[in-house]
Amino acid sequence: MKNTVKHSILAVLATIGLCASLAQAQTVNSVYVIDGRGQVATSGTGLCWRTSFWTPAAAATDPNGCKCDKDLLPKDVCEPKVAAAPAAPMSPAAAPAPAPAARPMGAKVTLAADALFDFNKATLRPEGRAKLDDVAAKSNSLVLEVVIAVGHADRIGGTAYNQKLSEKRAASVKDYLVSKGIPANRVYTEGKGEKQPVTKMSDCKGPKSAKVIACLQPDRRVDIEIIGTSK
Repeated sequence: MKNTVKHSILAVLATIGLCASLAQAQTVNSVYVIDGRGQVATSGTGLCWRTSFWTPAAAATDPNGCKCDKDLLPKDVCEPKVAAAPAAPMSPAAAPAPAPAARPMGAKVTLAADALFDFNKATLRPEGRAKLDDVAAKSNSLVLEVVIAVGHADRIGGTAYNQKLSEKRAASVKDYLVSKGIPANRVYTEGKGEKQPVTKMSDCKGPKSAKVIACLQPDRRVDIEIIGTSK
């Protein structure tokens, strides 16, 4: 009887300890998955597991960002410049005006997916390739930090299907931009499915039809954001 009670107490204590460990791990504020030891969880190949809140901007402010995604972050985030030793004081008249520091520039381009793709497709059309040539030209005029391509879909079809379709569209955009010389590790893709429509439910009423498909065109889009500094 005493052994049974002792084992029950130990089991309860072990459960309490496990819950405490899990609670501690869950309270860590990070865009990466944190294990019970407080460390970033990694795959078998050493890649960090990201949460659904991960974006390049969020990773840049995360303590684990440089460890996990150094190649996607601005160079000055992971390799801050060492402050130079102070120079001898100069007279106010001779002191040059400080040069403004270069700041990342963001240019957001929204491309209608029906110009890039046929309805319900993820294969680039000739008109779509021409539009992406302009994006590549803008990227080549900058010291590029990252290109973010986010695919979207309209509400026609199932949620899971639209999510996959939006991801495939973003991936097609990335493949084409890489073929134009943009480094693959500088292009971040994401699919939002039908979750961020431009139209309202009251705008395009009725079941699927040619009229409704045309009305939902603004929702079938790819948002491309180019971030870099002037050369």
